[in-house]
Amino acid sequence: MNPSTLTYAGYLKVHELLTLQQPLSSDPETGRPEHDEMLFIVTHQVYELWFRQQLHEADRLMDRLVAGDSVLASTTLKRMLSILKTMVLQIDVLETMTPIDFHSFRSFLSSASGFQSAQFREFEFVLGNKNPRMLSFQPEGSPERSALERRFAAPTLYDAFVRFVAARGHAVPTELLSRDVTQPMQEWPAFQGTILDLYHHHAAERGICELLVDLDEGIQEWRYRHVKMVERTIGFKQGTGGSSGAAYLRTTLFNPLFPDLWAIRTRL
Repeated sequence: MNPSTLTYAGYLKVHELLTLQQPLSSDPETGRPEHDEMLFIVTHQVYELWFRQQLHEADRLMDRLVAGDSVLASTTLKRMLSILKTMVLQIDVLETMTPIDFHSFRSFLSSASGFQSAQFREFEFVLGNKNPRMLSFQPEGSPERSALERRFAAPTLYDAFVRFVAARGHAVPTELLSRDVTQPMQEWPAFQGTILDLYHHHAAERGICELLVDLDEGIQEWRYRHVKMVERTIGFKQGTGGSSGAAYLRTTLFNPLFPDLWAIRTRL
């Protein structure tokens, strides 16, 4: 495209973007799509865009942490937190849709489910919540499956934080630095003494720790709001795509991403 003729709509691909909302339902009285299906589609497409941005920011964050760059790591974490707040607030918009509104088009979703969001699973893997079963929801050989497999095998955000601490000259257990990054994160008591020292004597490192706790808490808030939105909309019915709905989502609550950063609270 000639830069001299570039327009707002052309740069943002607005025409293409606005063709992507394609409701499947049909009101038996009017023949038009059910009114709230558009809200459902737009909101979830926006979520996918935010997931893409969060992955983009997370990659930069991990790069800056490994490099020991507390300044850019902090600014990136703050941006991720602002995006997360927006993601939580979007649930308020979805909750303007009543159970009857959702039921009017729910059957048209067929086997489609948010459970199948590859980008959300990528984001979970980055945050350290790695469940190999989630790979099976993407077809083998698909771009989504390949992206998930790469994230599954790659270090997590907490692994990058550990390397940040080491890059700043602080003691980190060798076993933690070389841990199997595909395994769930656990507490490392031998590392917690170092974290306590960061809180007492190293302001920049302490700031990163607190921003990571903010992120962990924000993810837990998002999960809680998501559970309550699902319960409010479909109760404890089976979710779309065969998932168990709210029952499954409840099992994801109150599981800290960075257990060491919570464990040291009682020792400060």
